Amino acid sequence: MPGESYDNAHLQQAARDHLWMHFTRHSTYDSADVPIIVRGEGPYIYDVNGKRYLDGLAGLFVSQLGHGRRELAEAAAKQTEQLGFMPLWSYAHPNAIELAERVAGYAPGDLNRVFFTTGGGEAVETAWKLAKNYFKLVGKPYKHKVISRAIAYHGTPQGALSITGLPGMKAPFEPLVPSTFRVPNTNYYRAPYFEDDEKKFGLWAANEIAVAIENEGPETVAAVFLEPVQNSGGCFPPPPGYFDRVREICDEYDVLLVSDEVICAFGRLGHMFGAERYGYQPDMITCAKGITSGYAPLGAMIASDKLMEPFLKDTQTFLHGYTFGGHPVSTAVAMANLDIFEKERINEHVRENESAFRGTLEKLKDLPIVGDVRGDGYFFGIELVKDKNTKETFNDEESEKLLRGFLSKALYDAGLYCRADDRGDPVIQLAPPLICDQEHFDEMEQILREVLTQAGTLL
Repeated sequence: MPGESYDNAHLQQAARDHLWMHFTRHSTYDSADVPIIVRGEGPYIYDVNGKRYLDGLAGLFVSQLGHGRRELAEAAAKQTEQLGFMPLWSYAHPNAIELAERVAGYAPGDLNRVFFTTGGGEAVETAWKLAKNYFKLVGKPYKHKVISRAIAYHGTPQGALSITGLPGMKAPFEPLVPSTFRVPNTNYYRAPYFEDDEKKFGLWAANEIAVAIENEGPETVAAVFLEPVQNSGGCFPPPPGYFDRVREICDEYDVLLVSDEVICAFGRLGHMFGAERYGYQPDMITCAKGITSGYAPLGAMIASDKLMEPFLKDTQTFLHGYTFGGHPVSTAVAMANLDIFEKERINEHVRENESAFRGTLEKLKDLPIVGDVRGDGYFFGIELVKDKNTKETFNDEESEKLLRGFLSKALYDAGLYCRADDRGDPVIQLAPPLICDQEHFDEMEQILREVLTQAGTLL
């Protein structure tokens, strides 16, 4: 609560002694405080000392409506009093039914079947299991392999991590689930042979999926997993014609197209689903994060009627589920969240302001360290380079010094929570709450300009 006091010293020690943080280099906090966030209001978050930060990453691409929305808290409280828990294992509850109907209504084409999970990784895991199970039931039992893109991130469960295209993230946990294969991503900035023809580059990248299917044998490939805008590597939008060609390839080889929209769904690109933004029809959509704006955990795999059809016969059962998938409180929050989306025209707001957001960030291209600004909607990456003319990137030692040694802390200290990442080439990612406007774009640009100018002199 605002004004509530916290014993920071106790919290710091307890965090060091007991809290195992996610994706965290814990040795960092041998000589530094753990950042402790205690509350949020609109597009801002506040730490234990009362300092305010602009939430430039919407938590983790999650907080679409910003922080402190009373309507969402009230929806959760009301549902908790009425029905705190009920699983979807052979039973249902009204919230799950009504939310499934609503999500299916937003989804493109015949994606009418909604399988709830508690998060995005579980949704991806569900999609792969469904693809394998479906093909077994229709008499194609060897179709089990998955194709995804280089450096793409699809989650941490064993299957989803296997689909992920980040070798360094996978190595500690190998051997993983076999039978996943990589194709090129759509990083046009790093496509020197197509620098004057983005559409040609997109068709080449799409056709590499056909090459991979042929190499593995079409009778063995079940699905292709693609994000509308690839997150890891710093926001790669699809080139013109890319998804049209991918859809053709999947149809030709009887391969399922899975649109992984854990980040891109629910307004991040100005539409309920990124597939709608780019005009393609997937066989499945995986989603999470923005479906509740983070006020409760929830994810979903949305499948076409065709994929559900074999499971409607005889004794067939999809032997898969999660205890908390479609939780009554989470689905109640999701319904309230989507009510606000419609009432406040959130998608329209993003579409009306995305060019201003892009233009404000592109001002940073006058800095020697900024090589590229790319993305769509409220989802942008800024690629950092050592030499702007040659596009030379930083080596591992320089990247470590730049990102973890300086940028992450400097941006946070300056009042901006965002992501400095080098899972591909070094980038800063920005995905603020969808309620942000020019005032917040300017604040981001001013902080980034100051810190990136310092970074340039550091190196």
